[in-house]
Amino acid sequence: MSRPSKSWMHAGLLMVIAALLLAACSGGGGGAKQPADSTGTDKPSTAKPSDEGNSGEDLKPFTIKFFDQNTGDKFNNPVAQVITERTGVTVEIQQPTGNPSEKLNLMLASNDLPDVILTGRGSDIVDKYIAAGAFIPLDDLIEEHGPNIKKMYGEMLNKIRHSDGKNYYLSNWYGLDADPVFGFMMRKDVLKELGAVAKADNGEPFSAEEFKDLLVAFKAKYPTIDGKPSVPLTMNGENMGAVMGTFKGMYGMKSYYKTDNDELKLDVRDPRYLDMVKYMNNLFTEGLVDTEWAINKNQLFEQKTSSGTVFASVGAYWDFGNANNLLKEAAADPANKEESQFYSYKVVGPGIDPSQTTFGPRSSLGWDAIAITRANSDPVRTIKFIDFLASEEGQYLLMWGVEGKHWDMVDGKRVPKPETMEGLQADWTEFTKNEGVRKWTWFIKNGMGSDGSPYDMATKYERDPVSALALKNLEDSVWDTSPYDNLGPDGGTPEALIQQKVKDLMDNHFPKMVMAGSEAEVEQVYNTLVSELDKAGADKLEQIYTANYKERLSLWQ
Repeated sequence: MSRPSKSWMHAGLLMVIAALLLAACSGGGGGAKQPADSTGTDKPSTAKPSDEGNSGEDLKPFTIKFFDQNTGDKFNNPVAQVITERTGVTVEIQQPTGNPSEKLNLMLASNDLPDVILTGRGSDIVDKYIAAGAFIPLDDLIEEHGPNIKKMYGEMLNKIRHSDGKNYYLSNWYGLDADPVFGFMMRKDVLKELGAVAKADNGEPFSAEEFKDLLVAFKAKYPTIDGKPSVPLTMNGENMGAVMGTFKGMYGMKSYYKTDNDELKLDVRDPRYLDMVKYMNNLFTEGLVDTEWAINKNQLFEQKTSSGTVFASVGAYWDFGNANNLLKEAAADPANKEESQFYSYKVVGPGIDPSQTTFGPRSSLGWDAIAITRANSDPVRTIKFIDFLASEEGQYLLMWGVEGKHWDMVDGKRVPKPETMEGLQADWTEFTKNEGVRKWTWFIKNGMGSDGSPYDMATKYERDPVSALALKNLEDSVWDTSPYDNLGPDGGTPEALIQQKVKDLMDNHFPKMVMAGSEAEVEQVYNTLVSELDKAGADKLEQIYTANYKERLSLWQ
């Protein structure tokens, strides 16, 4: 899961990748301008047989109907051809034209199932299919025919078990990704003008007071820019998750507030939550925050951050790709255009250990669930196919492409060909579609392979300056959300209605606290929120969170 490579690759590629990965939370790719029939004229594959493929007796033609909610492109590019050569399997990709969940519910109701299904791991669809017996258990199949699955997934197989102790799916993008997520975004050129020359590049965090001082200094130095009022700090009101995630990260907060008795409470009950909103309110009442931040929509937010009048913001660094491109184009000194961009920095709350900040929430359990259905005529052949794709050879084939065509082995390490990187840069969607490089992110593992090369070549082989500094500043703030993911009540239950009510209350009161007229008013709004949460039945939710959390930890033992 992640971000661009070569230093000469624009943040534009980063934005495409981020949109395809994070918005969908699923890792589907997209690609570059190449004739659709060019695959027929490629030189023969240089892929070498290995013990990771199927044996000769298993290479007879076999077609798998594969429902992939992320992509519907045909399985006919060079990567697909090599997969078929190595396994004998041809994949017939199915994808809904509308809402994937609606299609999946319809398929289940009509019992019109494909052979394999890929859907969001955290959706209730997975539980529905398991409850209906539509997904078959994989444990025996993996034990008998999945040596590479066992090798690559390891302990993850234990963690993605269902509550009955069985494995019904394999995930993709599993393993903890060290790529940062949220951070305080600041213009590096302005940061240096304000005197923070060393911390602009050396990886040291800023204290809460230092960050506020920078905002004050910016406002004093630049009351207006090009005749327009300057904005020390703006935020995207349409992406409250990024706003909350950044400030919670500053105070080391996680999904829930865990008591000394290992009980999970809503994050608003964490004493640090009130400290957080008081700090945000102080910035607001001091006139350092865009007064319209809470109603900023994506388009308006992008206009503001690309205008040259804003010094700082919050969120994921890849969300600033378009703004950064425009800022570079408008840079007064083209030689220093890279420094005109927003870069991601760590700001640490009072009394918080910098190493305990939580700016990078990521789940090691992965994004999507890939399961074999009861309609599959040959689960053994299918799990052998999956075992090849899950192997290191399969991973590099899916993510790097074909050796000799898309990459070469140089001094024992994989090196992408220049035309591969250029193709991804020129037109990500067409290139991945026609060449197959990173088109299908099935069973993909985060991290590095045995030669030290990242599995995700397109985004992690080399990094652009923005993502490189984000990694330097915030890598130690990444934390694993998997113990806390999807602990809420089942859909359609009374408790699910309570959860929605609780969410609405928290969403409505958060901006009120940030924009309150005084610290006393912040406390008043906060106390009102807690009271209304209690009336709504928040304690029932917290009991469910705690019970599910403890059950999960017990299952993982």
